[in-house]
Amino acid sequence: MTNVKFKTPFNYLSIKAINIFIKVFLFSFLLLLTAACKEDDNDDEELIGNWKELSDFEGVPRSDAVAFTIGNKAYVGTGYDGENRLKDFWEYDPQTNNWTRKADFPGVARSGAVGFGTDTKGYIGTGYDGTNKLKDFWEYDPATNTWKQAADFEGTARYGAAAFAIDNKGYVGTGYDGNSLKDFWQYDPSTNQWTQKISLSGGKRRDAVAFVIDGKAFICTGVDNGVYENDLLEYNPAANEWTKKRSIADLSSGNYDDDYTSITGINKAAFAVNGKGYVAAGGTSSAETNVWEYDPSSDLWTQKTSLEATARVEAVGFAIGDCGYVTTGRNSNYYFDDLWGFEPGSDQVDLDKISIVEP
Repeated sequence: MTNVKFKTPFNYLSIKAINIFIKVFLFSFLLLLTAACKEDDNDDEELIGNWKELSDFEGVPRSDAVAFTIGNKAYVGTGYDGENRLKDFWEYDPQTNNWTRKADFPGVARSGAVGFGTDTKGYIGTGYDGTNKLKDFWEYDPATNTWKQAADFEGTARYGAAAFAIDNKGYVGTGYDGNSLKDFWQYDPSTNQWTQKISLSGGKRRDAVAFVIDGKAFICTGVDNGVYENDLLEYNPAANEWTKKRSIADLSSGNYDDDYTSITGINKAAFAVNGKGYVAAGGTSSAETNVWEYDPSSDLWTQKTSLEATARVEAVGFAIGDCGYVTTGRNSNYYFDDLWGFEPGSDQVDLDKISIVEP
């Protein structure tokens, strides 16, 4: 005899209720997932700053070059193109959005050098020629388009150092001479002499960045002992002292640094615009496009619109007027020659390009 099981009203209602519950649960989950995705999209949209693609750097693509500004012009030269160290030298005029080749750098071709500009002259020195670490320094005069050799850097020969200029004096320090370094030196063009200043108060490092705001310099990022440095240090040349600021990583018990996930790294580009500092691209385990803004009045960082170009390391950065610029660099074995201008306070416009600057 066949056994027959009858569904009771209770069993039927229970199964129906379970099915309804499952459908409601899945629908609610999808709503939450969609909302989360929209929230992430909104977070991206809230980042401020607009990148514009400008006239390509006219030299060959390269990484590890140097850049500095004199007046309202920028100068870019030296570097490495994947096969050779370079010594060509170029001037960029933002008014015409155009590059002009200038007299070649007269020292040995190199990469990993430093450069800085005073009101009237530019300087390039240190670096690596493929065999030797270097310490020679050279002065460029844009009025005559000529170079002359300056006094050799008095620290050890090195590459991967950081440099800046304040009140028409240059400062060079950190880097790698076979070991990571933290010493700092001042160059006075009026006497053509170097003077050792107080060493960086934080960790030794190479491949860090520097920017200047209101007569004070800030140094951050870099690497030593296999660790990416997370301190930010302010230099006051009048007092010859370093002051440690808040960390650039999420190390505090507060929530102000919860999003500090991509400021540390090496081979970044840096510049300062309108009283704020900017650190762009570079990376840790891989090349990145992240851009961060530092406000010295609050000692806080804010993430800005990412570089719209390909992620890269070993690019150069500079600022003219209200705009910051990033050019050259590499991603693995691919080298770049594109130029991007950054307007920190503007809303993002995707992939806008300026080929001609209107008068």
